[in-house]
Amino acid sequence: MKKINYLYPHWGSDNLSASDFFELVKIKGFQGVEINLPEDETFEKEFLRGLEKSREQNPNFICVLQQVLPVKLETVEAYILNVLTQLERMLPYYPNFINSHTGKDHFSFKDNCLVIEAIESFSKQNNIPVYHEIHRGRFTFHSATTLCYLEKYPQLKLVGDLSHWCVVSESMLQDQEHILEKIIPHIKHIHARVGFEQSAQVNNPFAPEWKSYLNQYLVWWQRIVNVHTAMEAISITPEFGPYPYMPQMPFNKEPLANQHELNIGMKNFLENQLISS
Repeated sequence: MKKINYLYPHWGSDNLSASDFFELVKIKGFQGVEINLPEDETFEKEFLRGLEKSREQNPNFICVLQQVLPVKLETVEAYILNVLTQLERMLPYYPNFINSHTGKDHFSFKDNCLVIEAIESFSKQNNIPVYHEIHRGRFTFHSATTLCYLEKYPQLKLVGDLSHWCVVSESMLQDQEHILEKIIPHIKHIHARVGFEQSAQVNNPFAPEWKSYLNQYLVWWQRIVNVHTAMEAISITPEFGPYPYMPQMPFNKEPLANQHELNIGMKNFLENQLISS
């Protein structure tokens, strides 16, 4: 029977110390964490201590680090240097894999290929898997163009966040089944967030008005789980985020739902809904 590991996202937990974050992850029954490390030396040291302690208590504890760069005007050469600098920074943490926000949607196919090749070379040299996230603004911003890269680099592995393609195409991908069929086998990690045609995140996926959307994502996630072999584990990060992903009330800026409750609720929901055998 294949195993599904649930990871807790650090996104939206900036108010917590690293030790409190690990305590939350443990209490809520998650098997690991996913984090874009902040530029905070104190936090980093505390996070590394917490990670080492978690691995001592559970050798199978999973750590996924994210490579996410801010938007800035730069050449592809400068961008590659910045990416590799970020990746090198992750080496002391021995991540199970790195989730990379790779390339730019406006880079040429050739330039994005240079980025992909640099990252894949880093992955091979350091024996750390790197998965490329499906995301707006990256080389994976659209399903059809992503397929072009997979045809050139059939070994590429993806993080499946299909909400972004729903926004980019203003659809629930009902006319892209022929593309999804080819993409899904490359997805090795899932971001379990429900989006719709106009946003990458609904306000609350468990509200009745979003039931059909939740059901559609459940179908996609089950298909991804199904392509993994019986001996191959797959990981899922429930990834409902804070503002600007989380809609707010006007004027008082109160979030329309509690993102932490949504992420914990999604884990509990998927544990009961996904068939992993």
